[in-house]
Order: sequence, then C-alpha cells, then structure tokens
Amino acid sequence: MSPEPESSSVLPGERRLLRASTPKRLLIPDILRGFAIIAMLIAHAASFVPNAPWVVHFATSMFSEVASPLFALVMGMSAELVWRRGGRVGTTLLQQVLRGLFLIVLGVWMATWGSWVAVILSYLGVLIILGAPILLARTPIVIAVAAALLVVSQPLLSVARTWVWVYSAPAPVREVMTWMFLGPQYRVVNLLPMFLIGALLIRHGLKRDRLLWALAAAAPLAYVAWGIGQRLGTVQSGDYLDTLKDLGLVFAVYVCVVLAATVRRERAERFWAAIFVPLRACGQVALSLYLLHVALIALWNNAYGRPADNFYPGWLVIVPGMILVGWLWWRFIGTGPVEWVMGWITGRPKALRRAG
Repeated sequence: MSPEPESSSVLPGERRLLRASTPKRLLIPDILRGFAIIAMLIAHAASFVPNAPWVVHFATSMFSEVASPLFALVMGMSAELVWRRGGRVGTTLLQQVLRGLFLIVLGVWMATWGSWVAVILSYLGVLIILGAPILLARTPIVIAVAAALLVVSQPLLSVARTWVWVYSAPAPVREVMTWMFLGPQYRVVNLLPMFLIGALLIRHGLKRDRLLWALAAAAPLAYVAWGIGQRLGTVQSGDYLDTLKDLGLVFAVYVCVVLAATVRRERAERFWAAIFVPLRACGQVALSLYLLHVALIALWNNAYGRPADNFYPGWLVIVPGMILVGWLWWRFIGTGPVEWVMGWITGRPKALRRAG
C-alpha cells in the first residue's frame, strides 16, 4: 500500500492523466491501488448498513473479495519498479525489509484498536519481505514460483489447519503462522502469487495486447468456476476455487483499467481522466486513508458497537468522506502522512508537499 515509485514507462494513452501528477509517474498502479482502497472502504463500511438489500450485500462482498488480492498485485508492481530504478541490491533489500517491518508493526498496533476491521497490513508486510527477493530472479523462474505456489496452496493450507501446536506456541510464532497460513481472511501463501503476477505484468508492460485479451477471457471463466463450486459444495477461503475467484476479480479490474487508461480518442481520454482523479488521489495516499478510516471505525465501535439498524451517516463518512479527504490531501498537500513517515524510516524520503 506504499506509494508507487516513479517510472519512465508511461503509456501513450496516459498523457492527459499526467497533467496533475508527478512527471513520468506510471499511473495505472496508482489507479489500481486507488480502486483497492475504495473497495476496502466500501467493505468496511458495510456494517453501518446491515439491513441493505441482498444485491447491495453481494456487491459489497465482491468489493471485499477483490481488495486484498488487488493490493498484493499492486505491491508486486511497486516492488518490480523499485528494482528497475537500480541501486545496490543489498540496500534495496534492506529498504524493502524495513518497509515490511513498518507495515507489520503498524498492523499489529492497529489490531489492538478495537475496530471490526480485519487489519491486513501485517500480512502485506510479510508479503513484501518474502516477495521482493524473488523478483531478483529471471522471468521464467518468477513464473515457475508463482505457478508452484498456486498449485501447492490448497494442500499446504489443508495441512496447516491440522497444526494444533500453533495455538499454544509463543505469540511471535503464532502470529507468523497466522499471517503465513492460518489467517481467516488473508494468508501470505495466497497473496504471494498475486504479488508475483503484478511484477510480471510490469515486466511484460501494461498495454493492450494478446495477454490483456487472454486475461479478459480468463476473468469471467475463473469467476464462473468459483460460482459453480459454491453451488455444488463448500469453498473454503484459500482453496483453488477461492483463488480462481480472486484471479477473476483482479483480472477484470486490471483489464478494465488498462483499457480505459490507454484509450486514444481525445474525448474518451478526457472522460477517463476525470473518472481516474479520485482513484489516482486515493491510490497515492492509500496507507494514510487505511489508517484513518480504521481509526474512525474503532472510535465508533468502542463507543457504540456495530449498528443494529442502518446508520447512513457512518457509511457516508467512511466511503465518500474518506475519498474526499484523500483527494483534498493529494490535491493541496501531496504525500500522505503515513507514506511520508514510511519513506523516512526506509531511507526513501519523500517531500510532504508536492512541488508547485
């Protein structure tokens, strides 16, 4: 969820989107990250409207399902772009480890706040610590590792769920095992293939080509396979069919964003540039928005608990309210405060205020 490093790989169709952004910044990852944080806002705000129609609950659940794997995908993109900037391998690895440790500590702290949010930051911290070194390998090896992880994920999780000793292990061991294998919502073993796929997409190029159309065809097939599996039996979180659903949702979002960001007609470019403004803004301050909205939910939950009836002001504060805060901060200041702190801690300092 960290800010995307700059890149010289700017798509022709992105030229209008660059007007209000850092020069040469690759914007598709920002837009994807913005979509992911907004999806997470929608998922976490659902508790404020418990009596919504079933179609609203279904849409909210899909936003919830796509958010974490999409964050993992974008983290892989970001990590690959960091390697492309060059620098010493040891220094860059240390910076990535520090970034991961920062996310772990922040996630552990936020989990004590008393919100109803399943905080993902510790999982993402472990993810970047484990995933960044793999990206030093050549593309065939990265593909093989991603494929192997997808294949072994379900049997590995089945074995891990029999590890009764984990629940009596010391706290650090128990937490690491939870992050890696036993988390009820997230697990690094499922997020790591998404991370590697994100890096591979950067290596391939974020463009319209046969790969994009293949992903467009695969997305609905993967989702339908999950739907059929749900009808025929129980699909556990982390199973192959659950992973297919995540792949289908992530690929669908990725394909739509790339298609929209690479349009060539001027009128269409202007339209999508306007649509992408809040996504781009929230994507660049995603970590700060994550912390802020979890803090607000914790304040409410500790004072009043989960609403039994629809409380629309709470939903409005968490979804459009946070989007507005993200846009205002990005527009008039620049770097998110938590992103700024992380940059300072990891040795990649960023100016808090945007130049000009």
